[in-house]
Amino acid sequence: MKRALGAIAIVTIAAALIAGGVVIWGNNTFKKPGPLAEEAVLIIKRGAGLRTIAAQLENAGIIRYPLLFVAKAKWSDAHRDLKAGEYAFAAGASSASVLAKIRKGDVIIHQITIPEGLTSQQVVTLIRATPALQGIIPDAPAEGSLLPETYDYIYGDMRVSLILRMKKAREKVLAGLWKSRDKGLPLSGSRAALILASIVEKETGRSSERPRVAAVFINRMRLGMRLQSDPTVVYALTGGKGPLGRSLTRTDLSVDNPFNTYVIKGLPPGPIANPGTASLAAVLQPAKTNELYFVANGTGGHAFAKTLREHNRNVARWRKLQRKMRSQAK
Repeated sequence: MKRALGAIAIVTIAAALIAGGVVIWGNNTFKKPGPLAEEAVLIIKRGAGLRTIAAQLENAGIIRYPLLFVAKAKWSDAHRDLKAGEYAFAAGASSASVLAKIRKGDVIIHQITIPEGLTSQQVVTLIRATPALQGIIPDAPAEGSLLPETYDYIYGDMRVSLILRMKKAREKVLAGLWKSRDKGLPLSGSRAALILASIVEKETGRSSERPRVAAVFINRMRLGMRLQSDPTVVYALTGGKGPLGRSLTRTDLSVDNPFNTYVIKGLPPGPIANPGTASLAAVLQPAKTNELYFVANGTGGHAFAKTLREHNRNVARWRKLQRKMRSQAK
């Protein structure tokens, strides 16, 4: 009897030692660097269970022991908090760090930059071509309703949701700038400011010039002069679908269209693009100047003038430069 009890005791002790050894091995292995040789990206879909996730991680070479991963996740109660998404795992990531990342929902943050001056149709084309986003955009939003900016998003975000964020951002920015606008501007409301800002946005890509370009248009509006902005003619011809693809002609400047500011007086009926914050601010706080004209100067900027005579000289210089550039290109 004593021998039997002794044997049982020995077996029990041995089992305990083995179990303790397994636990120690498991803890150490779970914290040690994993088998991943280089950074890997893995997408965990919504509804994926713990064992499915563990199998994905093993197949991707991120972890070596899926059963250990499952056991540790359950033991720590982490399996209840695992989040779907797109994850980036560093080379040699331990199973412990992998589990912590998925539990925290530390997914990849993407960014999309919407350049200033794109039409709404162009913005929609850009967003539709972004693969990490989901869903469709049934129609292009109203022209000028989106704020060009850099936006964060994650895998699986809806395209329509991004559009809504851009709309809310534009509404907030315009409302704030409208409150701090200069007094006495010949603008009937914030929408008029938006329309003019879209023209300024298309007229110059130089941030330093925007308040000055805005001032020219404001001055012309005060005097009842036509704005005569080439980008409005382009919009009249293309409907905002994209670039014209050629230079404007004299015939183009006389096209009968409500967006053609060579024909109409005042502002067109709507924006011709989505202006950025800087252009909106330039229109509402324009430069203090009496200038009424501007033309390209060949360096990416513009030559400004207060009188038509001075402007005609600037135009002559620009045309001479154009002829020289065309001659050199042959």
